[in-house]
This record gives sequence, structure tokens and C-alpha cells, in this order.
Amino acid sequence: MPSDAFDRDVDQHREEYLDALKEYCRLPCITGQGIGVRESAEATAAILRGIGCRDVQLLETDGAPVVYGRIGQGSPTLLIYNHYDVQPPEPLDAWDSDPFGSDERDGKIYARGISDNRGDVMARTQAIASYRRVHGELPLTIKFVIEGEEEIGSPSLPALVEAHHDLLAADGCLWEGGALDGSDRFVISLGLKGVLHGELRVRSSRTDMHSSWATVVPSAPWRLTWALASLKSPDDRITIDGLMEHVRQPPEDERAMLERIPFDEAGMKADLQIPAFIRDLSGIDLLTKHLYEPTCTIQGLASGYSGPGLKAVLPNEAMAKIEFRLVPDLEPDLVLKLLRDHLDRRGFQDIEIVTHAKLSPAKAPADAPVVQAAINAAREKYGEDPVVYPVMAASGPMSYFSAGLGVPVVTGGGIWWSDARAHAPNENIRIDDYIMGIKWAGRFFARFGGAE
Repeated sequence: MPSDAFDRDVDQHREEYLDALKEYCRLPCITGQGIGVRESAEATAAILRGIGCRDVQLLETDGAPVVYGRIGQGSPTLLIYNHYDVQPPEPLDAWDSDPFGSDERDGKIYARGISDNRGDVMARTQAIASYRRVHGELPLTIKFVIEGEEEIGSPSLPALVEAHHDLLAADGCLWEGGALDGSDRFVISLGLKGVLHGELRVRSSRTDMHSSWATVVPSAPWRLTWALASLKSPDDRITIDGLMEHVRQPPEDERAMLERIPFDEAGMKADLQIPAFIRDLSGIDLLTKHLYEPTCTIQGLASGYSGPGLKAVLPNEAMAKIEFRLVPDLEPDLVLKLLRDHLDRRGFQDIEIVTHAKLSPAKAPADAPVVQAAINAAREKYGEDPVVYPVMAASGPMSYFSAGLGVPVVTGGGIWWSDARAHAPNENIRIDDYIMGIKWAGRFFARFGGAE
């Protein structure tokens, strides 16, 4: 079991670990723009070789390679999922330092991707390095799978998992990263929502026309507006035919988890400058809606002329970007069919649906050994019970492992904090949180491996 000696080793290598983290974060990897992908994959593979991983390889895909490596011996086997790609840094003028400069100030390190997700890549490898120096061989087998397409929806991941079932087989999975909440409590999650991203498009005539023809020529933006209005009611209830019939309430054990989740409603409303949450919800009803209801979100609208002054035009095209966050029993293909049927029944056969990304929801049972190891390690290191979410409102490619491989997945790490600004300018982590995250990881590995 990691001991005071383990913590001392982490502290003794603190500056070395921070320097390695900074160096890793200086490598840009913006997969959607083809920037730094191969270089970052090779650097990630070198990090795994540096801690003694064997069978390190780049698993090639139709897109970015996936970095694989294995270390330790015996049972159980833990799969660690992370990603080496990062979000684009724009807007650059909103940063106070170079996004890829790994600038350190005020006890924090600022870099694009340091919280999402390169900090967790480094913390977990460094925990292994300290564990092996102090305690010898790991009490379990760890397999790393670190992809380079998470920030663009992981399009190559399902085919890779399908092709490498035996290579990726495991008894549990530690997912991506984990946060501290606004009160610096360690947060663990047992699942993620699914997602369906797409567009609704409509073309009403061959070309834009003079607006005087709006008397008799169909309007694309009005067609789209009427179609969108049929998807949701003014009190924020999804009205797509049959969709909500697939949504279930949380079971009693998960409802009990919700009751233990601290949520600063007043603070969030003040921060967002909103008078109330939707339907004026609060307490467990608010959390239940947030975590157990799907969403139907208009993310962008485009049509016609929106420049200065006026233009007397009847637009012939309109487009809306939409997103659904999906709960268990709502698979992306089911939602797509329900949406198509709903529109067709209302005469909107002319509305085209274009799909950009699909991910299924995923959830692990609370009594899974990997979940209990994460909880107990957090309790031991942080001195209090962690905040456990039965599911998070965010999405990711977790289902490819939980459903595709049959592996229970848990998130945790303690490196992100409430102002980490992932995906935003001035992304950062606090250095003390990072060091604690390394120490938590060592305890988690020991607990899951049975070295108590």
C-alpha cells in the first residue's frame, strides 16, 4: 500500500515531475487542424517507455494513432483511458501567456490541455514511477490507451476497440480525468450521458429572392423556426413524439447519491446572473433533471442577412446546429429515428437532418471494485468522503469501453479545479492539486490491486 514513503518520493521528485508536465504541454496537438498529431503521439509513447511500460506501440487508425502500453503483472487488470489531443487555443488575444508556453505563476501552470487531459496523463505515469521506486512491482496490470481524437468526437475509437478486444480486455477502467468541486471536494463519476450532434437544414427555393415575394414563395427560416418550435415546449419539455417515454427516473440507490451531492444553487445563479433555474427547480428535483433528463439544444442558427443596415431579402436556406445529451435507454440512432418521424408527421419532410457525432450513454454500478477503489483512495488521501455522481451531464466515448468491452468505468483524479478553464483561454491547474492527484493515483492503483 502506498505509504508515507510514497508521498515523500512524490515530494522529492516534485520539480522533476512539474518540468516533465510543462514539457509535455508545450506540444500542440490540434487534431481537427492536423497540427502536431504524430509528434504528440510519439512523445506520449516515449513517456510510457520512460516509466517501464512494455509492448508500447502506436495503434494506427483511419485518423490519429492510439498510444498503447502495458505495465505491471498479475490480476486484476486496469485500463487507463486518456487523450493527448487538445482544443484549439483561440481566441489567442484572450490568453495572458503563450497557450503552449506552460507558464507558471501564482501557484498554477497555464497551458492549453493541461487540465483536459495532459495533466492526468502525466500524473498517472508519475504515480507509477514513484510506486515502483518505493514498493517495487505494481500489484496489478495496467494498460494505457491514449487516443488523439477525443476533442473531435473520437471517430476512430469504436473501430479500434472492436479490432483490439483482447488487447484492451480489463477488469476496470479509470477514465480521462477527475475534478475538485467548487469547495475543493474530490469528485467521482460513474458514467456519462450520450450525445447526438447534428444540423437541421432546409432549402425553400432555388435562390434568395426580393422580400416582396414572401407573400407567395416559402421562407426557409420560417420553415426551420416552425420545425424547431415543435421539438420543445416553452416550459423546457422535449416534445418529440415518443422520446420521453424512454426516459426513466433514478433508482433508489442513485437517488440516495443525489441527496448527498452538495450543490451551491445560490452561488451558481449569482455567478450566471440568472434569477432562477428552469421551471424554478431546486434541490434533488434540480439535480434529477440535470443528470437524468436528456437535452435538446439549439447551438447555432444561420440564415439570410445579418450585417449592418438592411437588406430586403427572402432567404432560401436556413440551418440550425442542434445537440441532444442522452440518458440510458436513449441511443443516438433511436433519437435520430424519433426526430425524423416527428418532423415527417408534421409535414417537415423538407427538413434535412445531418449527423456529425454520436455517442451512447454509459454507467458503472456503484459496487464495482474499480469504483470502490476510487472512493476509498479519495477518502484516505483527502480525509473525507468524495462527492459521487451516479452520472455526469457531460459526454464522452466511455460506452465503447463500458458496453463494447464490458468494463466498468470510473472517473477521478482531483487535478481539475473549479476555475481550470478547460476549452477556454487561460486553461490551468493548481500545482498543489496536481501533486495530490499523483498521490491519489498511487493509492487507487494499490487499492484496486488489493495491496492493502
